[in-house]
Amino acid sequence: MARAEGGGRRVPRFVSAAAPQTAETAQPRFACPACGGEAVWDPAKRKLVCPFCGTESPARIDATGAIVEHDLVAALRAIPDTARGWQLSAREVRCQSCNAISVLDPARQAQNCPFCGSAQLLPYTQAKPAFRPEGVLPFAIAETAARDGIRAWYRRLWLAPSALKRRALTDTIHGVYLPYWTFDAHVEADWSAEAGHYYYETETVMVNGQPRTRQVQRIRWEPAAGHVAHFFDDDLVCASTGVQPALIGGIEPFPTRELKPYDAAYVAGWVVERYQIDLVAAAQRARAAMDAKLAALCASQVPGDTYRNLSVHPDYSQQTFKHVLAPVWLLTYTYGARRFQCVMNGVTGAVRGEYPKSPWKIALLVLAIIVAVVIVMTLGGRQ
Repeated sequence: MARAEGGGRRVPRFVSAAAPQTAETAQPRFACPACGGEAVWDPAKRKLVCPFCGTESPARIDATGAIVEHDLVAALRAIPDTARGWQLSAREVRCQSCNAISVLDPARQAQNCPFCGSAQLLPYTQAKPAFRPEGVLPFAIAETAARDGIRAWYRRLWLAPSALKRRALTDTIHGVYLPYWTFDAHVEADWSAEAGHYYYETETVMVNGQPRTRQVQRIRWEPAAGHVAHFFDDDLVCASTGVQPALIGGIEPFPTRELKPYDAAYVAGWVVERYQIDLVAAAQRARAAMDAKLAALCASQVPGDTYRNLSVHPDYSQQTFKHVLAPVWLLTYTYGARRFQCVMNGVTGAVRGEYPKSPWKIALLVLAIIVAVVIVMTLGGRQ
């Protein structure tokens, strides 16, 4: 849900997706007041900064508007065209290698795909423009800090080749805004199950012709039922296809309480990936994730030591959504014949990545494990 700037909970505004919405059009370019160059958002200074003369532009970001939570059911019936567009001059390109769709500054013509490094970028157009984001999490970690954080992560990788650690490959790092959908919902659920309670019985068995007793675990099953009420707040569904889901999951969550109302100034000078998982598909993924979390909540209420035949009957209401942008630092590199990705959360600094593994170090690790097992078995045999 949207939050107030002071940290308090903002009351959600449930707006029908069929209702028209007005939005002030942001300036497509942010000119430096000193030299006229194009200013870009600086995550370290939290200001627009000219990369040519270093002038810090006065804050012109309109962050006073509310971040609207849209009614999900109404939105699935009718999508408003007034909520579309980027509020700035931009061009969309699709990478022919990884199929990621990026929203680029039209002045930046010669560049590679920030997700895979391919130069095979072709213009992308569709019948309707993309949804304009409701909110954005501005970059909070500067590029130098991101490079240092990724280098530190590489140094902790014992199995990585030594050559990779020395180079750290941070020269190809890119700052990218990834598309996300967030979903809210209130759910009331009745559940029923069979609760299992452990108890133990003593039984006699014959060992080497001698009777021995042992404790055997049994389970007593009893019917159980209950009710769970829960509110899902800003459950995230990443709409990117340019970054691998496992890597994105490793750097989540993003602090959605710090979301700012979308303004083109926040993304000035940065690459934005256009969502490729649409609202319908994202809503289905969100519901599946909510159902799984709800089942776990109900299971935690089942008394006893174990359970079986859990049945949950949910009733969802107050279902809302919004489209937001989240910042990541992305590193894509090739080592040998393989391509790898590393991502950093642009707000929290969490890092997750892929890396090649040295066969020599793996062999040494396996040998060390074998030696340790042999020593333990030898010492155990002497006792």
